[in-house]
Amino acid sequence: MEPMNKANNQVLLPSDQVVEVVQQNLLEWYGENKRDLPWRENKNPYRIWVSEIMLQQTRVDTVIPYYERFLSRFPTIESLAAAADEDVIKAWEGLGYYSRARNLHSAVKEVVAEYGGKVPDKVAQISKLKGVGPYTTGAILSIAYDKKVPAVDGNVMRVFSRLFTIEDDISQQSTRKKMERIAEKLIPESSPGDFNQALMELGAMVCTPQSPKCLFCPVQSVCKAYQQGRESELPRKKKATSPKSVDVIFVWIVSENKVLIEKRPEQGLLAHMWSLPTIEQAKKENYLEVFNEFCDTKNIQLTNLIIRGNLDHIFSHIHWKITLVQADLKKSVSLPDEWEWIALNQLHTRAFPNVYRKALQQLVSI
Repeated sequence: MEPMNKANNQVLLPSDQVVEVVQQNLLEWYGENKRDLPWRENKNPYRIWVSEIMLQQTRVDTVIPYYERFLSRFPTIESLAAAADEDVIKAWEGLGYYSRARNLHSAVKEVVAEYGGKVPDKVAQISKLKGVGPYTTGAILSIAYDKKVPAVDGNVMRVFSRLFTIEDDISQQSTRKKMERIAEKLIPESSPGDFNQALMELGAMVCTPQSPKCLFCPVQSVCKAYQQGRESELPRKKKATSPKSVDVIFVWIVSENKVLIEKRPEQGLLAHMWSLPTIEQAKKENYLEVFNEFCDTKNIQLTNLIIRGNLDHIFSHIHWKITLVQADLKKSVSLPDEWEWIALNQLHTRAFPNVYRKALQQLVSI
């Protein structure tokens, strides 16, 4: 196979001979080397779906305990559909990217309502569910239902970039589309789920981002990057921009063994999650002015400000530089609608994003 023709945007597919080598060698390697993972115990489409959503932007080792706890709490699609939103978020707590949990919850409700609790086995139906993109569609259909559908994730794109010396930027949607075309030819009629998982496993275990283990690769004989000594050059990806730094204040307000927490807005970063009262875009050089503006906005009065510490937290696009400030609240004022007093020993019952969990660990043991 030659590199993609950028002029006419066509994909030059691998030869039948290369396809045969990749299929046979990769499936044999996978059968002997695949990891023992809890979502591989059976072909239950609901369990596979949950695992694939959790694995988005998260390492396998991190996901395993969360997956096991989540499935223990919600063992069936019906139990998850019937759960309260707060319970679902609490079960997801610590895993991050909480929109994944909300989208999954919304989608399983639709599956129960529209499909009788059976996860759809057709592309047109499953791909319309909230949070189910092309990769998740392919993973569920191929693994659970033995459908010949591509499941191209970051691991697969890295493998293909090296295997076929593809120069295209893997951050581009057009590149993913081209690689899906390649996958369609590579996937065998039998064991399509195992083959898709084998490609992902190869990327995770052998064809790694740094220092790929080419000597142990089952498809080394047809890998163009290895033949050309270019495995460290590929894949190509546009360098991400550095996260924007934002000064933030978390306000710690305690009275009589109770602390004030707030529900964040329904849109935006950490949407609708529990947090400490938060001042974003805070000016470190003038905390008093910042607090006065904050108090005016919330129609409250804070006094006795004390800095309790600092911490940093980096999201994908924002770097929060956080100052923890303790304050007293005059009790004569009414609280903002989104604020609530909670006993210190009950903090563990609410779901907090990781950044606030880190802050609470500094301020009080939960």
